[in-house]
Amino acid sequence: MKLVVTEEQRELRDALRRFFADRSPGAEVRRLMETAEGHDPGVWRLMAEQLGLQGLAIAEEHGGAGFGMRELAVVFEEMGRAVVCAPFLATITAAAALEAGEGGHDLLPGLADGSVIGTLAVAEDGGSWDPGSVRATFEDGVLRGTKDFVLDGRVADLVLVAARGGDGGGVYAVEDAAGLVRQVLPTLDQTRRLARIELDGAAARRVGGPEALARALDVAAVALAAEQLGGAQRTLDMTVEYAKVRHQFGRPIGSFQAVKHRCADMFVLVESARSAVLNAAAAADESPGELPAAAALAQAYCSEAFFHTAGEAIQLHGGIGFTWEHDAHLYFKRAQSSRELFGSPDRHRERLAALAGLTGAAATP
Repeated sequence: MKLVVTEEQRELRDALRRFFADRSPGAEVRRLMETAEGHDPGVWRLMAEQLGLQGLAIAEEHGGAGFGMRELAVVFEEMGRAVVCAPFLATITAAAALEAGEGGHDLLPGLADGSVIGTLAVAEDGGSWDPGSVRATFEDGVLRGTKDFVLDGRVADLVLVAARGGDGGGVYAVEDAAGLVRQVLPTLDQTRRLARIELDGAAARRVGGPEALARALDVAAVALAAEQLGGAQRTLDMTVEYAKVRHQFGRPIGSFQAVKHRCADMFVLVESARSAVLNAAAAADESPGELPAAAALAQAYCSEAFFHTAGEAIQLHGGIGFTWEHDAHLYFKRAQSSRELFGSPDRHRERLAALAGLTGAAATP
């Protein structure tokens, strides 16, 4: 696998950076944090119609552009850099489950053109993202159970549910919302919406088996890792810039050895995270058999890297870094909440150990 960024991907990155700088500045992020939807429907349409982001990695025969995880990683990195408020991660995860499944390809065009917001509901009481912990059931054409921490579950038009069933279990698309009750959950990260979903006889159909669920969770882990990389890079950039202009004792604080060392440590974390994301994205596109280990490694490492750089950004900004007016807290909260999404770093390390053949660990996502 070639772990390089192509010229086309650089052009995509530059276009996205300009777009998000214009459409998702800090003031807009703060405004959207207070809205019920948690995102701007107009910007969501522009993302689909002008940039084609929702369908970027969906196959052409299903209405997408036919690119891969490498390109998606570029998108997520730029979205993480700008703390974009949008149901993009939820929709991409749903699309990955449908593409890997055998019965829901007719639902992909709506996701690709942005007319449908999708999500995948996996975690239940206790917050485990392990498919083996799923207790929701599918029987006689309906779903029963409860799902927690559902990304953008309140606004999702298409809800895919991980459930057990006599047909082998897997992923089920809710076809009738009459048996589905949504409840918005309070979150530390106000830029990302989560919901609790009660399933009481919601009509559904099976769109994929356990393999489709596993693939979707691996894709989600890589996408989230890329988003964390973008956030880590931005916190490093803002900290270095601040260290150049903040003076103490008649000199920039960046000239002090202690500050240099901490910024250098942040840089090493960011560059190592970049390597992990590039490797995982390449595995998703070219070596599916290597994806589970690469996704677990990327998620475990990038979670810790972003959390550390976001914390260091607050510390090195001094008093202003602790204020509501500064953007540092937006990244710190995103870093903290992202550490638990799709499983904690410890959980991903356990999975990596199992995939490496070590005993006593579970290899499932």
